[in-house]
Amino acid sequence: MCLVIVGAVALAAIASRGGDGSSTAASTRPPGASTPASTRGPASTASARTTTTVAPTTSTPYPAADTTRLQLLRNIGGEISPKSVDAAASGRVFAQNMMYRHTITVYSPAGDLVATIPDSVDLSKFGVTGHPGISRGAPVEAAFTPDGHYLYVSNYSMYGAGFGPEGTDTCSPSSGYDNSFVYRVNVSTLAIDQAIEVGPVPKYVATTPDGRYVLVTNWCGYSLSIIDRAAGRTIKTIPLGRYPRGIAVPPDSQTAYIAVMGTTNIAAVNLRDFKVSWMNGVGSSPRHVVLSPDGHYLYSTLNGAGSIVKIDLATRTVVGRVHTGSEPRSMAISADGTALYVVNYASDTMTKLRASDLALLQTVPTPHHPIGITYNRATRAVWVSCYQGHILIFADH
Repeated sequence: MCLVIVGAVALAAIASRGGDGSSTAASTRPPGASTPASTRGPASTASARTTTTVAPTTSTPYPAADTTRLQLLRNIGGEISPKSVDAAASGRVFAQNMMYRHTITVYSPAGDLVATIPDSVDLSKFGVTGHPGISRGAPVEAAFTPDGHYLYVSNYSMYGAGFGPEGTDTCSPSSGYDNSFVYRVNVSTLAIDQAIEVGPVPKYVATTPDGRYVLVTNWCGYSLSIIDRAAGRTIKTIPLGRYPRGIAVPPDSQTAYIAVMGTTNIAAVNLRDFKVSWMNGVGSSPRHVVLSPDGHYLYSTLNGAGSIVKIDLATRTVVGRVHTGSEPRSMAISADGTALYVVNYASDTMTKLRASDLALLQTVPTPHHPIGITYNRATRAVWVSCYQGHILIFADH
């Protein structure tokens, strides 16, 4: 595995402090990146400058995330094609390497490879018939359960006996693609211990904060699968329209907000009666959604418009909009809710925004096609996955 290490002292500090260190290293442009200069937006307000947050595992106060700057610590390469990255409460990060590598790679908080989990399974061991022998998946996205014991991973397609052709990104329910499966990974053993059938070409996956449901958007099925975790099966499939993708669920677990990328709309699914209402006309091709920690605001990337929007959920109206780059894809929010981090797929950049007013704080270059991002609460670092074989770790403290 090839590693380019930038700021080794800072990484060592993070590792030695169990992920709570505050050392930083000089920012360096990663190899193969484009050359836009980092920029700093308007200065934070006085109230924002004096705001502090408390990290989940310590009583030490830290500066608000909208007052700090991103600094590149490490560029991880190797036999990966990471579609997404997700940080566990422990600080470990899981990367989903889709159909090109057929793996999930697991990293320490400092970025060292811990394990490689193959996506090969014997579905009969999970009670699935009709697919004898070994089947393989294509990991896309993942979500941890609230207790952190399990990770659910969506598979773009399945490969093996009884499965038809690989899915595509241009499709409909009439295209005839096979249903796929969501894997459950035991975080302690790093083994796949369950496979649950969902719709064709599943993309995003989320767990509800109350731990009751796993929600999966089916790209080619134009639908949302509701998995009952206790039963270990899909109990409801809800039609949503062309190309549903990102999902966000507020702390009360009463509603799921879904970005429907083939439209200009965001769906709101009531998780008690499964009725659907809509926030229409938010912008072109909403792809990914995240919530403020208090659940009052929803932020969405607009892949078609190259913008981010902020939505007041009390009124369901757009209250802020900013351009970040070409084809903004995934997005993360800091633990204190003051900063947003957005990867701009076609611009080869990652943008940091102030959440309160969407002011531009910083733009940093990345290798080609940044697509996944996660905020690691244990280390207060931002991890960015680039489709063509890189994972970047940025300090932000």
